[in-house]
Amino acid sequence: MQWTKVSEQSVYENRWFRVNLADVELPDGRHLDHYLIRLRPVAVATAVNDADEVLLLWRHRFITDSWGWELAAGVVEDGEATEAAAAREMEEETGWRPGPLRPLLTVEPSNGLTDARHHLYWSDEATWTGPPQDAFESSRVEWVPLKLVPDMIARGEVPAANMAAGLLMLWHLRLG
Repeated sequence: MQWTKVSEQSVYENRWFRVNLADVELPDGRHLDHYLIRLRPVAVATAVNDADEVLLLWRHRFITDSWGWELAAGVVEDGEATEAAAAREMEEETGWRPGPLRPLLTVEPSNGLTDARHHLYWSDEATWTGPPQDAFESSRVEWVPLKLVPDMIARGEVPAANMAAGLLMLWHLRLG
């Protein structure tokens, strides 16, 4: 049941994404036009301290008009390693520099429409470097007990699927 991409052309492009149109052949030989969005990779990072608290941001997403807890995240710049991007984003958005980062997981948040890959990392140490450079990213930055994560997700307080997956994996690794 594999679909085959016959061709693909760009329809729209800016510095954040490309919208492409692909000619796709279905297993039965029929063809269909399928739009897809090409995105740069995203790097995500957090830390868990000795008290098993995880570093989170409380932020508003205007597109869905929703509030929720998230991990620090941003696009990987050209030529930048995902791990370095994750460390940079965490420090810029939270004011905390992570210690050595460990891979947590990589997810494809919407692979029926985009080629986005989100690379999540974590550390068991972090150093305060000062107020966040990107203070506009969130309303607050807090260390939240990791044991609360499953209930927070169940209540809808972590609406982003990539963030929920990462937090559940951290909960499993540390407390599960």
